Amino acid sequence: MGSITLDHVNKSFGVHHVIPDASLEIADGEFVVFVGPSGCGKSTLLRLIAGLEDVTSGVIRLNGEDVTDKGPAHRGLAMVFQSYALYPHMSVRDNIAFPLKMAKLDKASIDGKVAEAARILNLNDYLDRKPRALSGGQRQRVAIGRAIVREPKAFLFDEPLSNLDAALRVNMRLEITELHQQLKTTMVYVTHDQVEAMTMADRIVVLNAGNIEQFGTPMELYRNPANRFVAGFIGSPKMNFVDGAEAQKHGAFAIGVRPEHISVSTTEGLWRAKVTVAEHLGSDTFLHVAVDGLGTMTVRAEGEKLLNHGDPIWLTPDPTRIYRFDKDGRAVAAH
Repeated sequence: MGSITLDHVNKSFGVHHVIPDASLEIADGEFVVFVGPSGCGKSTLLRLIAGLEDVTSGVIRLNGEDVTDKGPAHRGLAMVFQSYALYPHMSVRDNIAFPLKMAKLDKASIDGKVAEAARILNLNDYLDRKPRALSGGQRQRVAIGRAIVREPKAFLFDEPLSNLDAALRVNMRLEITELHQQLKTTMVYVTHDQVEAMTMADRIVVLNAGNIEQFGTPMELYRNPANRFVAGFIGSPKMNFVDGAEAQKHGAFAIGVRPEHISVSTTEGLWRAKVTVAEHLGSDTFLHVAVDGLGTMTVRAEGEKLLNHGDPIWLTPDPTRIYRFDKDGRAVAAH
């Protein structure tokens, strides 16, 4: 069992509230991702759960047990950091086995647990190598293997893929998702990359300046963002925002339209625009456009849309997919 409950958790450094008031219920076996911009408090929140930071006020419970004042070693959690923190003089086998040796398990138990972790992570061919002989992705798998053998109540990942190149990040993202499906253990994962969050999470916590802006499934956040911050953070490319007179026509202080919810025509439409940059990606074309009287927007068009710099176009937003926000940035329903 690995349920995690945060009850009005606060973390302050003097008068500075890093986490003003966080309450969360993470279910046993759930994959939850903390996402937000740099400095939003997502790693601090993870470290509070791990016991690496002391809570200023509030309660943290694991499986219903109050662990607020317990140290990291007594919480039964395993943490995987951005830094692999492997021992360079030890083999992969010994790196994975290290926490078990420290716990003084017998050799047969250690060998069995290491063999199972190596099987799950496809590390059997590398057990006798030293970390320097491994790729970045393989090193990260060893760090995960060292966490797996501890059989924790939950895994805590702090931006584990940040040091990898783009292709490896995609591969490791898939591997960690598959690992969760195999182990069915609670996982809490921190990233600044909303694509990682959308593709990996059962539910996402969107953080902003230490505050939980919204907690829900990826599609809940995409379809029904609670406010302008979440709307602008979830989705790639980002949502376009329009205020002023155009927004007032829709009964709102500001409106938002996702790039994929705007149709493009060379003959007619609601907004007249001019292409400034066209990014032809094969499957999609992303048009960066200057819209008359409304500023710049990004539009997602068909991959073979043959438009280029300077071309005049017309844009029409899908009227059923226009998001409305009040002056405080809160989402409001259409009238």
